[in-house]
Order: sequence, then C-alpha cells, then structure tokens
Amino acid sequence: MFQNILGNESIKKLLIEALKNDQVSHSYLFVGNSGIGKKMIAKEFAKGILCLDEENKYCDNCKSCLEFDSNNNPDFSIIEPDGNVLKIDQIREMQKKVQEKPIISKRKVYIINNADKMKSEAQNALLKTLEEPPEFVTIILVGENENAFLATIKSRCMILHFNSISNQDMEKYLKNNYNIDVTENMLDVFYGSIGKAIELKDKQEGYKVIESAIDNIEKEDLIDFTKKLEILYNSKDEIFDMLDYINILLLKKAKENIKYTDCIKIVENTKRRITQNANYDMSIDNMLFNIWEEVV
Repeated sequence: MFQNILGNESIKKLLIEALKNDQVSHSYLFVGNSGIGKKMIAKEFAKGILCLDEENKYCDNCKSCLEFDSNNNPDFSIIEPDGNVLKIDQIREMQKKVQEKPIISKRKVYIINNADKMKSEAQNALLKTLEEPPEFVTIILVGENENAFLATIKSRCMILHFNSISNQDMEKYLKNNYNIDVTENMLDVFYGSIGKAIELKDKQEGYKVIESAIDNIEKEDLIDFTKKLEILYNSKDEIFDMLDYINILLLKKAKENIKYTDCIKIVENTKRRITQNANYDMSIDNMLFNIWEEVV
C-alpha cells in the first residue's frame, strides 16, 4: 500500500495503522501543495477502507478491490469542482447518497478533491454531514489552502499536513521511472511537487535552453539573447512556469551580482502585465530588452 507514491512516509504509516487497528476516522482533511500526492494517497486509503479482506486491508483480490481498480466500486465517489468552484448543489447531491447503505463493502468513502474551492455556503451545507455522519461513511477533503476552510469544518476533521517532496527524492524518482536527468535549477522550479515535475518532464529541453541563455547573458548581444529565448513567445500556456524558472536563475545570480536583483523585478512586472491581458509578444519583448540592458 502506498509503495508507488513518493514521500510523506509518516502520513502513510499513520493511515496504515488506522486500517490495521480499525480506527479510521469519519472525516479527514489532507492539505499541502499541489502535486505532492494528496489525492493519490486518499484514493489508496479509500481502497484499503473498502477492502473486504479483514486480515489484509488492500488485498487487491476481493470484489471491492477489483471494482475499485476498474472505477466501478459503487461505495466510492470522487467529487471534483465544477469549473473553478465546488458548488452547493454538488454537496447536496452527495448528502443524499451518503445516507444510502454500502452495496459491496461495510463502509463508503467520499473524496472531495480541491475542497478548498468550496464557497462558505457549500461548506456550511457539508458541515451538517460532518457533524452527524452515518457510521459507515468516511469523507476525505483534499486541498491546498487550509485557511480557505471554515473553522467549524476543520474542527470536525483529522487534519494531515503533507510535505513537499525533496529535490533528492524527486531527482531519483524521475531518473528511475522516466530515465530523465534534470538540473538542480529545474528541481527548484518544481517546488517539491512531483506532479509538476511529471507535467514538465517533456519540456526539459526548453528549460535547459532558458538556463543556457540566462547563464550566458553577459556574453550575448541583444539579438542573440532574444533569439535564444524565442521559446517564450511560443509557450503562452506555460509562460508563468517559465518566468518563475527565469527568476530562480536570476536569484542565484543575484547572490553574486546585485544588478540581477532588478531583473527579478522586471520579470515580476511582466507577469503582472500578462495577467492584466497586456499584449503578450510586446510584454516578452520589453522584458528581454530590459533584462539585457540591466545586465549588459
């Protein structure tokens, strides 16, 4: 159980012990940065809760485990946001089903993913279920921002704080599972999120181009510098990740030369301009020119 999920060993151990000792709580709150395995661990835990083998919780062979793996277990549900918000109607629909007894297992499990996107009215509706849950139900809330939850919600959940994955563990995982090597700077831009690392692994060549351009900026004329970073013009969907990466590189250079500090401000200003729907190509043009002029 959990053996294919990286990091957060203490949380995994706690959940395994809860299964072994039949001490599963009625409600949990999993909080931590995006992409560090919260939802994956919640699903594995749910599978263990629903497993029919009393001696080996997570047997992989019983009817519950087999139907769980094929996404057909009627005693398990994941609720995802409708757009950018978890709506009160979604919570009310769940509440109707919560009262129905399990079909296969002795229990039922509901995971509310990105639960920090619930508005206060949806949280207040959920509170009624958390206050008096059916004895056979476990609800797992998964989110990034603990402060987004009402105090009354948090007081009725076992809160588990997930840690970011270390660069060393992430580097080893990417090498063993995807046979790719990433630079130390690339690991820093993942912010301990294995999900982000996997998402960006196919773009590593682009990040290496950016790293080379920033490292050699003082040796380049403006035309060559801009040409090297042409990738920025064609990466609108990933631009904020790339700008964050540029700032990581600039921050390291600023420790040796203070003039790079102002370059970081230039990048941050560019992010604001893009967020405010300024002309995209012109924003990149201005950023590259101003960074080059500041340094050279």
